[in-house]
Amino acid sequence: MLRPILRGAAVTAVTVTLAALTVSCGGGGDDGGHRPKAAAAALAAAASDPSGPPVPSDASGPGPVAPSPQPERVRDAFAALQATLGDSCTPANCAYLLGRVHDELHRVDRAMKADPKGPGHFPEPIALIARLDQELGADHGVENLKRHQPSVFGARDEINTWMQDHPDDYR
Repeated sequence: MLRPILRGAAVTAVTVTLAALTVSCGGGGDDGGHRPKAAAAALAAAASDPSGPPVPSDASGPGPVAPSPQPERVRDAFAALQATLGDSCTPANCAYLLGRVHDELHRVDRAMKADPKGPGHFPEPIALIARLDQELGADHGVENLKRHQPSVFGARDEINTWMQDHPDDYR
């Protein structure tokens, strides 16, 4: 009886450790090194959830099955985008802020496209992000983002205004 409990605790400990390493070493992934701390905390919390999938009692079993990732909710992605509204592009943090706004815009885009209401429910924000992407081209580097700074912040601000007119989509 004690062996399955200990084995489950060991699996949880290894999972939490791997999640922490993934978060700490993941600076070069899709998020451009701008992963919010809340995402890291959510990952660690999910890994340490004791109500997760059961662990087999014998070592010959296949192990726990990871749940399929759920698309991010529009309200969560929009909240992260809104968190950039109070920041200013000072010389000390302009590169970070531009990269973060760019990343948050694309989180909103992915969330809207994956929303059960369908991408047709969010035509203006999706079009704004597509227009920004067309303007930026394939270069998402800091210098190009700085050249297009008014467009980056403009897309963010226009999406914020659009979402304020659609409170059911973010509350």
